[in-house]
Amino acid sequence: MMLVEETRVPDTALPLAEFKEHLRLGSGFADEDVQDGLLSSYLRAAMAAVEARTGKILIERSFVWTVTGWRDGEAEALPVAPVNALVDLVLIGRDGAESLVAATRYRLVPDMQAPVLRGAGLLLPSIPTAGSARVRFLAGYGPEWADLPPDLAQAVLMLASHYYEFRHDTSGPVGLPNSVAGLIERFRTIRLSAGRGRA
Repeated sequence: MMLVEETRVPDTALPLAEFKEHLRLGSGFADEDVQDGLLSSYLRAAMAAVEARTGKILIERSFVWTVTGWRDGEAEALPVAPVNALVDLVLIGRDGAESLVAATRYRLVPDMQAPVLRGAGLLLPSIPTAGSARVRFLAGYGPEWADLPPDLAQAVLMLASHYYEFRHDTSGPVGLPNSVAGLIERFRTIRLSAGRGRA
């Protein structure tokens, strides 16, 4: 399995003003934007850490997921959530030849914890021997910062602040601060099965 992020979070979607307010940085000065690049990098790092820990995509973007076989021939749990739309499904043969699967042959079963790709009939389209399937989809709570659940948004600001405050301390604490871990705990996905979904 391989998951690739096709698009990145646009700079305009980053909560730079909220982060500056969270840090209580001064405003109204001629050079107040001198740290914008640095602050943006901490926000991106904090978002990546929260996404990795929870399996939830915060700001909507496009992903490509490639698998060499289905765990379950009827349904397959997608690797992240929430998934808003399936863009396409392509079967790739051993020789690299690609075949676009008609959208009528599969569907998305939305779920905030474990969205599922399911065959429109009894089974998912068969993956060619020694081949693969490539699924392109859109995932995330929405395109804007305001679309995030408030506790996840707060966790990102707190973690980015933590990175900012310890930016010169290479021997600082390792792992997520307890306050951040507590905020994101309920969003963590625990997979108990091999990925079989329900409709």
